[in-house]
Amino acid sequence: MKNMHAYLLSGKNTISTEAEALVSLAARLDDTFIKAVEILLACKGRVVVTGIGKSGHIGRKIAATLASTGSPAFFVHSAEAVHGDLGMVTGEDVVIAISYSGQSNELSTILPVIRRLGTKVIGIGGNPSSDLAKMSDIFLNAHVEKEACPLGLAPTASTTVTLALGDALAVACLEARHFGASDFARSHPGGALGRRLLTHVYDVMRQGDDLPITTPDTPLTQALAIMSSKRMGMTCVIDKHGKPIGIFTDGDLRRLIQKEGDIRHYLIKDVMSAQPKSIASDALAVEAASVMETARVSHILVTDSNGVLIGALHMHDLMTAKVI
Repeated sequence: MKNMHAYLLSGKNTISTEAEALVSLAARLDDTFIKAVEILLACKGRVVVTGIGKSGHIGRKIAATLASTGSPAFFVHSAEAVHGDLGMVTGEDVVIAISYSGQSNELSTILPVIRRLGTKVIGIGGNPSSDLAKMSDIFLNAHVEKEACPLGLAPTASTTVTLALGDALAVACLEARHFGASDFARSHPGGALGRRLLTHVYDVMRQGDDLPITTPDTPLTQALAIMSSKRMGMTCVIDKHGKPIGIFTDGDLRRLIQKEGDIRHYLIKDVMSAQPKSIASDALAVEAASVMETARVSHILVTDSNGVLIGALHMHDLMTAKVI
């Protein structure tokens, strides 16, 4: 139990130390941060993030965050840059160079070459008097009073602060570019948000020969055969202009049998539900899901700008497309 208490205390101390470092960072952000954001926004090429060791790991995440929030970016390992990867950098790029000590041999080797290209350099480190600070157009101070590591050796608070600075740059650029949810979705087409914001009704609706359609005077028995063959659990009822005037579902059928018993003499117009829910084909699929959920129905019809039936959706179609 004594050891367990020590573990808990250690965890709390680590988090508190890093939280204090973040609060201190926020308090000292100044015009240099504004200038760094302006350099990133003016970039005509790519943002190239570079670093080595733990700074390299943090740099990879910063590059990934920038790239997914509207600032095209990639990571180049400083050691690899020394041996050829520096050829990826152009004069139209912006380099974010990360080194807490600011004395990385690899950065000290490549930054003069980068500067000769005319490339702007944003340095992030913990020593404003370091070589990195001197070779940067803008230097962002990531200094921390102490690391969370009790030995003061393992980068902990300093890497957290560096990561937060990268996030701050990315978010400031995102907001300046008015980068919205739809833009984010285009960067994440395989994710849940991407599917919700990029999938339209026309992408998932049933149409053509897959669509169960009847006219008002269709006998119910014939309508049931159409429903069975199309396997959608309903049939759309349209008028002579192709506009939907009703819908008849498996649920309607069960309720009708329970109430009437013999249903063979009915026409579909006698038993259909009038004024079915419909949606435009260019609406987002998630909007269709919302309408269906609100109305507590499993189907929704799809119409064109003239109100003509062109498709239909079952809730299962949205589930299959992973929209819901």
